[in-house]
Amino acid sequence: MTLHLYFARRFLQSFLMVFAAFLGIMVLLDLVEQIRRFDSAEVSFVQTLGLTILHVPESLYAILPLIVILATLSLFLSLARTSELVVTRAAGRSAMRSLLAPLSVALLLGLAAVTVFNPMVAATKSQYEVVSNRFAAGDSSVLSISQEGLWLRQGDGMGQTVIRADRANLDGTELYGATFLSFSDSGGPQLRIEAESARLEEGAWQLQGVKRWNLGADNPEARSTRANSMRLPSTLTRNQILDSFATPQAIPIWELPGFISDLEEAGFSARKHRVWLQMEMALPLLLVAMVLVGAGFTMRHTRFGRTGVMVLLALGLGFALYFVRNLAQILGESGQIPIMLAAWGPPVAAILLPLGLLLHWEDG
Repeated sequence: MTLHLYFARRFLQSFLMVFAAFLGIMVLLDLVEQIRRFDSAEVSFVQTLGLTILHVPESLYAILPLIVILATLSLFLSLARTSELVVTRAAGRSAMRSLLAPLSVALLLGLAAVTVFNPMVAATKSQYEVVSNRFAAGDSSVLSISQEGLWLRQGDGMGQTVIRADRANLDGTELYGATFLSFSDSGGPQLRIEAESARLEEGAWQLQGVKRWNLGADNPEARSTRANSMRLPSTLTRNQILDSFATPQAIPIWELPGFISDLEEAGFSARKHRVWLQMEMALPLLLVAMVLVGAGFTMRHTRFGRTGVMVLLALGLGFALYFVRNLAQILGESGQIPIMLAAWGPPVAAILLPLGLLLHWEDG
């Protein structure tokens, strides 16, 4: 037990050192990017630094598997140089038993990342988008999905229009049971329009089954009008609506199942969010796989030579697994492969491959 605790502590120290190094590097790189993106005359250095702090957690979370494999390489190279692995084997402990502690720590780190770090990243990402949009000039449009339906907001510099619909097609360009509520620059409501359906065309919404209220009149209901069709100018485009969807990364994993349900009830496809949910649940397995990959190439004693080659092979395989996982995510989101295969296939394969290599080298 003492030896397991020792290996666990050493692995955790390696992980924290690599994590701190990447944190410092990414803060500097992201700070330069934020300075380049925003005008220094309008955004102060303190505000730019705040944007950097909000954006860096997302970047660190994305490269967490690579941090784990680098921490593993650092640990086992250190143990090999000091001959601690040789002493461990001489004491009767196999390499697989020596791996139990690092694997357990990696599994716990993965669980902590999914349950704690994921909601933190989602919160900072959402706040970053809000603050950066506030600093950025231009029109804005926001889409929100809730149990009451979907909500759109479009702004053109002269006022705001809030749109609510019971449901929509897959890209949000056709709305059903739609209500349009226009506000003036002063914030007061000007116009309310209800339509059985609305289709987004170039520069306007084409409405069918329309009832219109002029909210500036003394008696809006008495002066309301009806029409079979109506054309309502709009600054929205199909791409703006699709880009306004809350990305899976901006939604805490605890809220993601409910969001998927609301998204599908509103008529949209939630396949992208389902793939992300399953991939987040498989993250602990991926971190375990990265430990096995790093250990498989670096648990040999340094007197055998070719240490540099082995490190490069481990890094190459780790990067390959990382990009295969991203490729599987893309294929899963596009419907080319099943969701479960896209999320769980790469981690399981990444565990079996180095495990077979370790068994071959240790037991022949």
